[in-house]
Amino acid sequence: MLKPISQGDRGAAVEDVQKRLLMLGFDLGPTGIDGVFLGATLTAVRRFQREHDLSEDGAVGDETWSALVDATFRLGDRLLYLRIPYFHGSDVSVLQGALNVLGFACGPPDGIFGAYTERAVGEFQSNVGLPRDGIAGPETVRAIEQLHHVWQGKDPGAPAALPVAAARAAEALGRARLVLVWEGQGARAIAERVANLASAAEPTAQVEVLETAERVSAAAGSLTVRLCTGSEVSPAEGMPVVSVHAGVGAEGRFVAAFGALGERREVCVSLPDGVHSDERSAQSVAVRILDGLCAVLSARSGPVVR
Repeated sequence: MLKPISQGDRGAAVEDVQKRLLMLGFDLGPTGIDGVFLGATLTAVRRFQREHDLSEDGAVGDETWSALVDATFRLGDRLLYLRIPYFHGSDVSVLQGALNVLGFACGPPDGIFGAYTERAVGEFQSNVGLPRDGIAGPETVRAIEQLHHVWQGKDPGAPAALPVAAARAAEALGRARLVLVWEGQGARAIAERVANLASAAEPTAQVEVLETAERVSAAAGSLTVRLCTGSEVSPAEGMPVVSVHAGVGAEGRFVAAFGALGERREVCVSLPDGVHSDERSAQSVAVRILDGLCAVLSARSGPVVR
């Protein structure tokens, strides 16, 4: 937002603010959504700011607009998954509360989709027979909403004190070095998602994303993955190739591939053609790759060398 929306303004931007205020139950008077920022709209904005501990100036600047958008997200409006910047909003709070009540503890519902929320989503998916990828998409949301009679109206924070399962191999991610080498723009998009996901899961994760043409240094303790789409796979002689698809677990494939290498720590990953063009599939494949690498790190005996 370049310029705050304030008293006396008119137009589509004001209408958008009014629509969001109405969604939240604020009274805009008899004129309702009329695109004019006066009277009841000004009062509603100030009340919203007061309720959300914002500066009560009656103007919709960046901070107030961001809070309005967050507050009006409904569960199912968008795909939710682990990334940086973290998804945040009312839909995430509802998801967290539902998971807590259903017994999949993700901590206090703070409206931020972090590593523990992703873990809880994955546990729920496994419990109801869905592919476990930690992504709250249409099928997962539908499964949660089918259980609304169990969680709606219950205290969303009550079970938050339950032990929260560890998220991935966070310690190993913080000590190992991952090198993702991409070949082709589709592979680059997936490599960048894997790197982003690793940083979201463990802020101290050491992940390097390189183009094939760049020189890759074989540092001690590093795992190197060459990412190619199915039509561009060109592994070096003797290099294992791991095929990764959305919705199909790959932990065992990664452990087997790296286990067959001995001291070598480089494998090729074959990606489905065009997978990067679909947000859900691209994120799911990134999840499979990172989970596979975490499985390798967890399976290794002894400390991970920096």
